[in-house]
Amino acid sequence: MRIPMIAGNWKMNTTVAEAVALIKEMRPGLDRIDNVDKVVCPPFVSLAALKELLAGSSVKLGAQNLYFEEKGAYTGEISPLMLAELCQMVIIGHSERRQYFNETVELVDKKVQAALKAGLKPILCIGETPRENEAGKTEEVLTRQLSLTAKQAYHSGLVLAYEPIWAIGTGKAATGGQADQTIGFIRRHIAEQHGREIAQSVRILYGGSVTADNIAEFIKQPEIDGALVGGASLKASQFLGIVKQTSEIKRVK
Repeated sequence: MRIPMIAGNWKMNTTVAEAVALIKEMRPGLDRIDNVDKVVCPPFVSLAALKELLAGSSVKLGAQNLYFEEKGAYTGEISPLMLAELCQMVIIGHSERRQYFNETVELVDKKVQAALKAGLKPILCIGETPRENEAGKTEEVLTRQLSLTAKQAYHSGLVLAYEPIWAIGTGKAATGGQADQTIGFIRRHIAEQHGREIAQSVRILYGGSVTADNIAEFIKQPEIDGALVGGASLKASQFLGIVKQTSEIKRVK
């Protein structure tokens, strides 16, 4: 049984004071839900403050990125050893990192390996652009993005997040069926590469403009294990609504 996960990616939003206020508002409701893994990923500057606020909570803390070296002359970067003292998880290879900061499959894999070495659980993001989707290259792109992901990474708790970039902020929307079909392909690909047992155990989240209004359509699908939530995770009522619906739907199953 794969435990569902809802992860909130706050991106470059919230000051430390705003992050603290948001967690204080959300934590009581989130702690009452016991059958969903809850993760919040604030900006780096808020990790230390939120670590204190979430002590003893069921809510996990995650970072949004890291560098693959442990230390050195890399001005402005954050090492996995720094993060390991503050959080449990880290988002790697987000579509915005690939698009705006030119992160390659090779660089993303180095980050995954560095995270695992430091004891962090990666949320590895994969997904195709609008142009790739229109050209029918979805499976080709996803296969390439997973080509360097080692079997040990799955054994060590790696979580995948499928982000159809063509359905994020474009006015287009993926249906639950479309997302489930693509995530089913990802799972079959992993089975071919690493065996059915790993494919059936790895959690694969959906990340395409998820809100409290549409989460049910996605979470009802058999292949989808949760969601990587963007803008809706910045609103306590929205994020709680997403987690509550996930809990109710998955508990019934």
